[in-house]
Amino acid sequence: MRKRQQPHIDAPPPAPGQLRPNTCCLCWCGCCKCPWNEDRVERAERQTKMDSIEATEEQPPTLEEVLSWSRSFEKMMRSPEGRNVFREFLRSEYSEENLLFWLACEGLKKETNRTAINEKARIIYEDYVSILSPKEVSLDSRVREGINQSLAEPSSEMYEEAQLQIYTLMHRDSFPRFLNSPFYRELVD
Repeated sequence: MRKRQQPHIDAPPPAPGQLRPNTCCLCWCGCCKCPWNEDRVERAERQTKMDSIEATEEQPPTLEEVLSWSRSFEKMMRSPEGRNVFREFLRSEYSEENLLFWLACEGLKKETNRTAINEKARIIYEDYVSILSPKEVSLDSRVREGINQSLAEPSSEMYEEAQLQIYTLMHRDSFPRFLNSPFYRELVD
């Protein structure tokens, strides 16, 4: 039997109505010693290392490629360089989680191993769908309810409707601002 987690009391309690910074759905006290939270931190560190490795191997996009992005959101999303520039822009607007969610769903769709599908589906839920997540994406209640029902038997396609909703949001809302941003204009110049 597992020992009860002792609340971590080094930090002052949060202001009323605010969550503690390390709060997760499995560790309501938000202590930094929660094994579940430590696993998430380790995964995030591994992902950051992988992102930095991938970033060093990339070549700058050609002017022709950059100009093609302005004509097609799909082309930009298919291009690793385009996604990286768009991600930097979204980060500046505090909406990077939309692209990260979309990419996580793409990874889940490619998965065939049942155990890996279950794990990835749970991670996506905890990181982007759960109302306790600091990276929660904006989904309507109907889509969110469908995801909640799918959690009993996760599949590689369970986030498809949510992914489309976020893709459409980025395309209609963020992409036009991106094309007028210094991030994009710098590449064109």
